[in-house]
Amino acid sequence: MIRKLKYHEIDFEKYTHCLENSQQRKYSATKSFLDITTDKKWELLVYNDYEAIMPIPYITKMGFKLVINPKLCQQLGIFSSKDDVQINDLFLDFAEKNYRIWYYAFNDVNRFSRDLKQRKNYLIYPENYESVRQRYSPKRKRKLRLDDEVLRNSEVKELNFKKIEKFITENSIGAKDDHDRNKFLKIFSDLGKANLIKFVAFIYKKKIINALAVYSDQNTIALLGTFNDKNYVKLSGSSVLIDHTIFKNIESKIFDFEGSEIPSVEEFFTGFRPVLKTYSVIQRSKQELIKGFFKLNHKKIILYSKVEPNFLSALS
Repeated sequence: MIRKLKYHEIDFEKYTHCLENSQQRKYSATKSFLDITTDKKWELLVYNDYEAIMPIPYITKMGFKLVINPKLCQQLGIFSSKDDVQINDLFLDFAEKNYRIWYYAFNDVNRFSRDLKQRKNYLIYPENYESVRQRYSPKRKRKLRLDDEVLRNSEVKELNFKKIEKFITENSIGAKDDHDRNKFLKIFSDLGKANLIKFVAFIYKKKIINALAVYSDQNTIALLGTFNDKNYVKLSGSSVLIDHTIFKNIESKIFDFEGSEIPSVEEFFTGFRPVLKTYSVIQRSKQELIKGFFKLNHKKIILYSKVEPNFLSALS
């Protein structure tokens, strides 16, 4: 009933048809987005003849395959014409029995018969811009009222990745180290080359002080990154950029804030009065992953015991 397909075995025409006609459709599950963010390291679970699909991204550590959502990919999950708890349960059980799952995020439509950990995301659905803006919090509206001096000396401008790469590099937060930061930069660059992402900058006195990385397709605008010069935080350039992007797109596209577990970022997003949408995740610690190796690979226990110290180091 459910089959596991390697990348080269996927019928991408059927995959795309299922995804684009699904109740749960997410831009992050499109072939183009997944190919770039995973470097084509993803497989697929298929129900019958592509009646439902579940993409499975992975990385390899010490020769072991671990399932983990790639960078900039908030939600994946199960996609079908109508969300079905029984079918979702089948996928969930199959995935847990056949993969070592480190972190996997389902989409905000998927429902299951058992409780899973929930995370938050925020969306603004297509609507007239004036109606959307009227719902902004008083604080957010205040932040958008720039004084005359700032208005005279600032502009919002779309830039290509090369022109904004230095600013993003200098103002990135969240990356563990230079290697991690370079991975983000490569994904941004590749998405830019594929015309899947735009970089919008707030320029004050001819200097970039804020920037957004925004994914765009026919259905969705998604906020993949915000970058701010801390010396100009009082100018509220990020608020201006998000409002500008909403203004340009909200009549026909969903605006996806991509959520955050950081309280200050969450407070910033909720000032635009989006709709809260929770989604289910499977998240395991290093210790839980180790226990999983014994269950999935009884024949490799001896080999595993020899590499465990290095494997623990690789997970850090």
